[in-house]
Amino acid sequence: MSNATTFVGLDVHARPVKACAFVPETGETIRKSFGYEPGEIASWVSSLPQSARCVYESGVTGFHLCRELNAMGAACVIGAVSKMHKPAADRGRKTDRRDAQFLAVQLALGVVTEVHVPDAECEGARDLARALADARDDAVRAKQRLSKFLLRHGLVYDERNAAGQRRNRWTGDFWAWVGRIDLGDAAAMATLDHYCERVREADAAKAALEAKVKSLAQQPRWKPTCDALKCLKGIDAVTAASIACEADGFARFATASGFAAWVGLVPSEHSSGESRFRGGITKAGNKHLRKLLVEAAWHYKGASRSPKDLAKGQVVDAATRRHANAGVRRLVDRRRSMDDAGKQSSVANVAVARELACWCWAVGRMAEGA
Repeated sequence: MSNATTFVGLDVHARPVKACAFVPETGETIRKSFGYEPGEIASWVSSLPQSARCVYESGVTGFHLCRELNAMGAACVIGAVSKMHKPAADRGRKTDRRDAQFLAVQLALGVVTEVHVPDAECEGARDLARALADARDDAVRAKQRLSKFLLRHGLVYDERNAAGQRRNRWTGDFWAWVGRIDLGDAAAMATLDHYCERVREADAAKAALEAKVKSLAQQPRWKPTCDALKCLKGIDAVTAASIACEADGFARFATASGFAAWVGLVPSEHSSGESRFRGGITKAGNKHLRKLLVEAAWHYKGASRSPKDLAKGQVVDAATRRHANAGVRRLVDRRRSMDDAGKQSSVANVAVARELACWCWAVGRMAEGA
């Protein structure tokens, strides 16, 4: 239990904030309502008769309020909402006041699992990497809309080269083919122009953000870790920067398994007595990082055991590179053994992603000087 004698639960929304201060020694509760004004909340917390500690739930409200309160001298943490379990009797009676009191009591009992709060620089880098992921999704959706529109009009790109191989879409030849399309209707042609423009805009936005994330990977705070992570196959500059800023320092994870669990790449388990059953991965944790690692793991299907060459400007010490090369060999062998055993491809890939997460942790720790 904390040394604080008063525990404050904050039910935070975009505008209103409900606060409940709980004193365990007396059972007294003090309630207060605020707008989203960190200064007013900090002043009220400071006016409480005993030293106080605040908590609010993780979620869309982010880290801003927590950082502001701590900067003003009001100790505050963020509790992982996925680890908070309300009694069944209370689930049918949900109000902001009751939620604030529940948080205060949970903090007093010492059962709140605290969320790591990144600094503003790290959060900005993370948001940039996530914006790139959104831009990539937008580009995929824009291309799907155009493809399906053309399909509805009986148009499918099926051009072939001299060797008889089907040409890829979204190339200069593809756009030249689209430019020759005449649907014979003004409204349909306007729709085609709209979808084509959305694809070009989405591709341009994606390219611009990729350049910014690559530049981020060269900043002094991120470059050592990014350079080390890039020694692993499947991880380029963009992926390395995304992993580095999502993790915000691998030292905060005691073990590789702990990092993999945080990403949600460990098997679920349902065991009781002598029975033991392990199921699919938990998917509990950082979904952005989990998606990156699962996508990177596909590179090990059919990959060679040879190490990656260093890119221009990539600086990695010999020990870190040797360890990363050992990881590449291990992951390639692991994927081959599962393919030879007839494992389903997606299952094998997730298993490789789990081990890749562990190797990222190990290489990242070495880059941090551990």
